[in-house]
Amino acid sequence: MMKRVILSICSLSCSLMAVAQIEAPKPYGAVPSERQLKWHETEMYCLVHFTPTTFQNKEWGYGDAEPSLFNPLNFNALQIVQAAKAGGFKGLITVAKHHDGFALWPTKTSEYNISKSTWKKGKGDMVKEFQLAAKKEGLKFGVYCSPWDRNNPHYGSPAYVEAYRKQLRELYTNYGELFMSWHDGANGGDGYYGGKKEQRKVDQSQYYDWNNTWQNITRKMQPNATIFSDVGLDVRWVGNEKGLAPETSWATITIKGKNGKPAMPGFMDEANLGTGTRNGDQWIPFEADVALRPGWFYHKDQDDKVKSVAQLFNIYCRSVGLGGGLDLGLSPTTDGLLHQNDVDTLAKFGALIKQVFAHNLAEQAKISLSNVRAGAIRAYGSANLTDHDRYSYWATDDSVHEATAELSFKQPQRFSIIRLKENIKLGQRLDSVGVEVYRNNAWVQIAKATSIGANRIIRLPQPENADRVRVRFYAPVAIAVSEIGLY
Repeated sequence: MMKRVILSICSLSCSLMAVAQIEAPKPYGAVPSERQLKWHETEMYCLVHFTPTTFQNKEWGYGDAEPSLFNPLNFNALQIVQAAKAGGFKGLITVAKHHDGFALWPTKTSEYNISKSTWKKGKGDMVKEFQLAAKKEGLKFGVYCSPWDRNNPHYGSPAYVEAYRKQLRELYTNYGELFMSWHDGANGGDGYYGGKKEQRKVDQSQYYDWNNTWQNITRKMQPNATIFSDVGLDVRWVGNEKGLAPETSWATITIKGKNGKPAMPGFMDEANLGTGTRNGDQWIPFEADVALRPGWFYHKDQDDKVKSVAQLFNIYCRSVGLGGGLDLGLSPTTDGLLHQNDVDTLAKFGALIKQVFAHNLAEQAKISLSNVRAGAIRAYGSANLTDHDRYSYWATDDSVHEATAELSFKQPQRFSIIRLKENIKLGQRLDSVGVEVYRNNAWVQIAKATSIGANRIIRLPQPENADRVRVRFYAPVAIAVSEIGLY
């Protein structure tokens, strides 16, 4: 009996020693917060533009449209949300107020709001309808409230900033938990301003006092909401409205202001917005925003100009596939519905995404790794590369900064897409990768890439047939890769 007890104690002691020796790699550089991890997992969401501007057939409203003009008799938030969901989008952001100043909820801060419209006899709340529809379909919900207001008579004065903050408080209070509070740098210019048709300029670096707004209102009232703006704080703009990021797009960035002043939305050095900064000061990944149509608002003459499924897939690969997020603009018609062309395209795009990534060929392969963290085959071995868990991972020893993963198949496999992911909880570690196939008794490189991060999709110019595929990884620290995929 005593021998068994001693053996059990020894066995437990050895197990504890083994666990102690298998330390996870230490994080490298800036790392994402919990809210940023949730944002990375969301990957795709939609931004809905719908105001009196739609009824004026304009892109930007001047702020002079009569509220009675806004009367979408067949408005159906569920139809719009369901179309987004069919496209594979996991969230929806409502433009609660655009630059024209018209609020889609019955705000107490301004007379220029939906309660003054003829829609539902002034008793409606479109933000609430979008929120409830998103909740019903299981989509995350967010809001955008434009800081520029071309209708408000106080715009340009401190009184407007306080009114704007009250608008945010209303939106943060009455529409459930938000996954994103979306902001941009649009500010100042010509407008109606309570009847005064004039130009009003503001000091972009100081007027909105964004840091106080975000820290004392957004963070306190919606602590789980990621904050998007040109400059961050959680998610940055990619620098264009085409939905396309540069081939090298780091999730880390060092933000710089102008003329010695702090960076603010619309007031910053935009040179590295798309590329980010290797080993940058902060983890602030990019959002690539683009409209499904040429414009953000609905125009009848664009019904036949909806982006094709092929265009959307390319945008997906150049946004989500480069470690960022895709924000697709949707524009309801004056009836309050998405046009059937938009609905059909979204459905086909969602089906294509499912089809392309339905089966990872790497799951059929025998995967040989050139190095695995000492004593940690089970904890950090090859099984983690195909287990559909973005936070389990293959890791090398701390001293091993270059390593290979070789995939061997019983029969040649045909593929045209390689997808790689790092465990970003440990930072963006990889500098670059190279992909090779074994052909004519030699390894031949067919692709290479940088800035892997949360997601890296590599599209080959033509399909490959190979029974041996090798990926070479290069990093300044131990490697921590969570997925290898062939599709």
